[in-house]
Amino acid sequence: MSVANRSVGRDVHVYDAKNPDTALGGLILTNGVTNANFYSMVEIFCIFDSSFFLRDEGGRTIQRDDSPLHPSKYYILTNGSITINNEGYLARAVSVASGTRLASFRDAVRERDKGCVVTGKVAVNAYKNNWVGFQAAHVFPLAYEQQWKDGNYSRWITIPAADGGTINSVQNGILLRSDIHARFDTYDFSIDPDDGYKIICFNLDGEGIAGKHLDQRFLGDPNRPVDQLLRWHFRQAVFANMRGAGEPIFECDFPPGSDMMGEIMSSPGAAGRMEFELFSRLAASNKENVIHS
Repeated sequence: MSVANRSVGRDVHVYDAKNPDTALGGLILTNGVTNANFYSMVEIFCIFDSSFFLRDEGGRTIQRDDSPLHPSKYYILTNGSITINNEGYLARAVSVASGTRLASFRDAVRERDKGCVVTGKVAVNAYKNNWVGFQAAHVFPLAYEQQWKDGNYSRWITIPAADGGTINSVQNGILLRSDIHARFDTYDFSIDPDDGYKIICFNLDGEGIAGKHLDQRFLGDPNRPVDQLLRWHFRQAVFANMRGAGEPIFECDFPPGSDMMGEIMSSPGAAGRMEFELFSRLAASNKENVIHS
């Protein structure tokens, strides 16, 4: 089975100036990405023990400012060492067979957001409880609830969930258009809470969301997702899309009669995908009052 390759289409490439023949990572450049954003993202997937700066392939030093980043090869110059960050990446996939969410979580997110937080599209038929085209998404994936517990992510939650533990707090949720939800889950884009909650797209943007900022009404709501979880998602998106060749993008559309397990096992990143599917199903079997998507 062919698997989408995140590195295809990159027009920004990152190298160690001391080893300019081997790329450390890269980026598909979209609207809104600045030089300062780029420095910050390089600092996520690379670890430095000394100060560094970037030069483009024309030999120009790149300032850490709000100027737009341009397509180029960029070289890291430092007197110290560069280590690729091996921080864990939690694989996610979109699967109508495995997605389960608690009704209380869904309802709390709907009540707060009333539309897609990213595109600004309002759920105009919500007054008659028609939410077709909108889904409540977990920022930190429900399938990895054990990792949530092990990492003590609940320390950031101040509003308890009505059901299902702290991972189902409204502070770990965001209402999205259904197609935008799929892109959020696969780290096609993320929200940078350290740059005015700007939307950073890591793939070509057909929706016009790249470079936009979340609405101030949403940001002013005390029940909104906490910055720490948005920052976690943003770091995961950088690892998925920029570190090395990037992480596999999993196939999720399996026609009836197809060998789903065989296709998964023969694809790159099979272990991570199987872990996600297993945890998704365990989470579903252990929950009461769930809704199936």
